Amino acid sequence: MIERRPFNQLGQTKINWLHARHHFSFGHYRQPGRDHWGTLRVWNDDIIQPHQGFPPHPHDNMEIITYVQSGAISHKDSLGNSGRTEAGDVQVMSAGTGITHSEYNHENTETQLFQIWILPEMRDQPPSWGTRRFPQQERSGQFTVLASGFDTDTDALPIRTPSRVLGATVEKGQTIVYEFDSPDRYGYLVPAQGVITVNGIEINTRDGAAITGETSIEVKALETAEIVLVDTPALRSA
Repeated sequence: MIERRPFNQLGQTKINWLHARHHFSFGHYRQPGRDHWGTLRVWNDDIIQPHQGFPPHPHDNMEIITYVQSGAISHKDSLGNSGRTEAGDVQVMSAGTGITHSEYNHENTETQLFQIWILPEMRDQPPSWGTRRFPQQERSGQFTVLASGFDTDTDALPIRTPSRVLGATVEKGQTIVYEFDSPDRYGYLVPAQGVITVNGIEINTRDGAAITGETSIEVKALETAEIVLVDTPALRSA
């Protein structure tokens, strides 16, 4: 099953410095039946105005992946970490037992990013943060693992969940395939740019494609596209 979730129907938060679209229930936005997708809990599509951002605030027991599409985001946290993550880069914060951080756009232009939250497999682990560059050419015509909880994905940023966050760039007319380990996995795919089909279903720029019960997906670019995919297990009952 593949369900298209149109961008213009997503929840949103709009204030003077932030315009966020929410693929799942978040903050004051509540959408029945969209609290998570497998262990994927949050996918926010944020546009942050220049010299603005999120002041220090706490998190715990969440894997938070930031995929920067344009501009840059600057991070500081209570562990003493700081860094600037540019377009094409990815950062991961494992909140664990608790961490306080801030995220600011110190640039002179807007920053656009995806912020993706995945529930960890093990709670109350030591918090950590890291960032890495993933050049677009390395993702050309294939899915590249950006963050992963699997030891075999040695080039990816580590996360504490049996999940993967992947990126790909696909030229117009090109087709790529992704194989899930089993049909019990949950996939969620968003084209940051471009229009694609996923197993024949058209997905427009910044739409979501909620995928379940599939052993593989075939992604065809109707125009040159930049794609992000999350592959997670089912959410266990408490």
